Amino acid sequence: MIFIERMDHNFKKLKSQTANMLTIGNMAFGGAAVMAALNDAYSFSVLFIFIAAFLDRFDGIVARKFNQESALGKQLDSMSDIISFGVAPAILIYELALSDFGIAGMVFTVIYISSGAFRLARFNISESNGYFTGLPITAAGTVLTLSYFGLSAFPSVFYMFLMLICSLLMISTFTLKKV
Repeated sequence: MIFIERMDHNFKKLKSQTANMLTIGNMAFGGAAVMAALNDAYSFSVLFIFIAAFLDRFDGIVARKFNQESALGKQLDSMSDIISFGVAPAILIYELALSDFGIAGMVFTVIYISSGAFRLARFNISESNGYFTGLPITAAGTVLTLSYFGLSAFPSVFYMFLMLICSLLMISTFTLKKV
């Protein structure tokens, strides 16, 4: 009987951390995407960012379904998002298209990452009203990652403008209805 009670207790503990485990998975794949890009494994980097996006999509759904929404989860989600949709796509595109621009390529990359961090911080301190203010970093990171498939079609300078446009959209004050 004690064994069954302990198993039930452990299952409840595990269930209570499901959303956070998905969020940590998002972070892990974001980190793996950065490392893959730095090691010239660009296709793997793209794959890892998309897996991170899949996990990011479901951590919120799981948190709401199991009534696990918390301040810790919100902060952890933002930290994961800055890695998976800020740093990882920025490093991927920097390595592939912007490194030849020297300091300018670095500046555009840092502007993108900083804008994503600003966007997440603003989101974390705002009241939930059913709208996003500015382009969510997940959308910006997905656009940047998808642009990988246009590398043979677009000149490298296109990616500087894409990063700048995504950066400006993230920090802008336009509103977008949550879905």
